Amino acid sequence: MFNHSQIKSNIIIKIEKITKEYDDFKLDEFSLRLESGKLFGILGPNGSGKSTVIKILTGQILPTKGEIEILGISPINKPIEVKEVIGIIPEQEIPPSFLTINEYLEFVANIRKLKNVKSKINKWLSFLELQEDKNCIIKNLSRGTKQKVLFAQAFIHNPKVVFIDEPLINLDPLMQKKIKEFLKSYVKEGNTVFLSTHILSIAEEICDEICILKYGKTMYKGSIAKIIENNNSLENYFIKLIKNEK
Repeated sequence: MFNHSQIKSNIIIKIEKITKEYDDFKLDEFSLRLESGKLFGILGPNGSGKSTVIKILTGQILPTKGEIEILGISPINKPIEVKEVIGIIPEQEIPPSFLTINEYLEFVANIRKLKNVKSKINKWLSFLELQEDKNCIIKNLSRGTKQKVLFAQAFIHNPKVVFIDEPLINLDPLMQKKIKEFLKSYVKEGNTVFLSTHILSIAEEICDEICILKYGKTMYKGSIAKIIENNNSLENYFIKLIKNEK
């Protein structure tokens, strides 16, 4: 069990040796202590377990074993309660196709029992440049626009922790820049972002700390600044680490 007396109060993600076994894959004893105000990235080749980690932490799937607390709540025992207090942007989820953008965000806001719903929606419509599309049926939107809608629903309640699987996929360069700047400012306010990506340049630019996985095993966990200082770039270190490990 967790020894809470030994854990700093500002550590809001606590993971103790979670394992997930499939027929041909094993996430092997992944552990982490993550403080508030951090932008954490989990990296690795395709099939390394990045999305599996996020699905476990957000209560979408159960680990084979291990313990987790997100903001003091176990997603293993209380997955609904965890979903109520965090934000999630899954990699492949699509918003309900039969609703308009405005209707979907109203639905999300009402489910979360938010006040001042209209102003909150308008804030995100403006920030993500969705005003002209707000009455469009979601099924008719481009992939990039759908992703912006998912971004809005994840942050509309200003959660302390947000989990994002591939944050910038399908977005154009201008919107990517805007999102990266937002994420960096969001964690400076004391919030935490936990993201998965296979795009190393994104992680190098915005993450404070990272973990590198290969076939479910943790190859590195720690400061990204230290990697860059010793290896000139995250890409150099990543390639060397993945290729050299037998």
